[in-house]
Amino acid sequence: MSNENDASMAGRRPGGLRQFLQQISQMANSPWGNGPKDGDDGKGDGKRPGPRNPWVTPDPADQRRGPKPRGPSALDELLRKGRGGFGGGGSGGSGGQFNLGDSAKFWKWAVLAVVVAWVVFSSFHIVPPEKEGVVTRLGSYSRTVGPGVKFTWPAPIERIRMEDVRAIRTMAIGSPNATDENFVLTRDQSIVDLAYEVRWSVRDPELFFFQLADPEGTIREVAESAMRATVANFDLVQAIGPGRVEIEAQVQQRMQELLDQYRAGVMIQGIAIRQVDPPSQVDEAFKEVTAARQEREAAINLARAYEQQVLERARGDTSAFDQIYAQYQLAPEVTRQRLYYETMETVLSNVDKTIVEARGVTPYLPLNEVQKRLKAPDAAQKGGE
Repeated sequence: MSNENDASMAGRRPGGLRQFLQQISQMANSPWGNGPKDGDDGKGDGKRPGPRNPWVTPDPADQRRGPKPRGPSALDELLRKGRGGFGGGGSGGSGGQFNLGDSAKFWKWAVLAVVVAWVVFSSFHIVPPEKEGVVTRLGSYSRTVGPGVKFTWPAPIERIRMEDVRAIRTMAIGSPNATDENFVLTRDQSIVDLAYEVRWSVRDPELFFFQLADPEGTIREVAESAMRATVANFDLVQAIGPGRVEIEAQVQQRMQELLDQYRAGVMIQGIAIRQVDPPSQVDEAFKEVTAARQEREAAINLARAYEQQVLERARGDTSAFDQIYAQYQLAPEVTRQRLYYETMETVLSNVDKTIVEARGVTPYLPLNEVQKRLKAPDAAQKGGE
């Protein structure tokens, strides 16, 4: 028991540990796992010159010269390069030790450079001329800044969000290609498919960012509501043709009033109606109805034109009668005789006439033949042209 305890105590001594590690290293260098015996210095005894390749026959000259010196292993080379990267000078002396002072300086400067870059890039901002910046401090609104170079506290203390306040944006509702129908009811219970555009811009970036959760969605819903409320006051004919301009103006006014009540920070620049058509299911019938209405409008226009002609003629006759009455008051006999002659001229101008004179004068004058002879050269001349 005492011998076993002594052996175990010897294995725990520093010298025994060193010898154990040396044996492990020598076994690792041997292809068979057999190193030199206890007390051997690893150089061989002349008969066993140390580890060799068991598959190659050794050269007698090499055996006489003894074992070749071994170079550093791959692990030693890797450790040496690592020590050199951290400021070490090699594998021996103080140059092979890790220089903690140089490494601490390096990390100190690296951290300082990162902090400076963080402060510079998150504190100085360039706001373009067409934009405004909304500054938030810890997530809440702080201020609105204009164009130019602006300074804020570093992120995440303060952040800036820029918005273009001069750009006019367009939102299309409905589709002019009939792929997305947008039905609207008119005053006369007709249905039309409307496609229109809303042009808007940001007036107040603070309200635009923080007042509404979905500003663009709100603008779309307000536009649809205002359009339906406005078209409900127009019948189908007005909505399709002459009432478009008035509908656009009323929709713009309604939208602006609602968005101002919501404090959306948006300015409505205009409404443009692109299409007003009936539903595709009744398109043919609607075309027939439209054609009939156009014919009705044409007939009404012709009747109105004839009415105007008759009224103008009557007004002219009335004015002429007033003038003749004034002349009649001045000279009744002369005026009466002149009226008789003018009336007979009007009546007899389109009638075949025979004039009979007193004795001594030719009893017959062929006025009809004379008129026909006068009209014949004129007709021939017109036909030649």
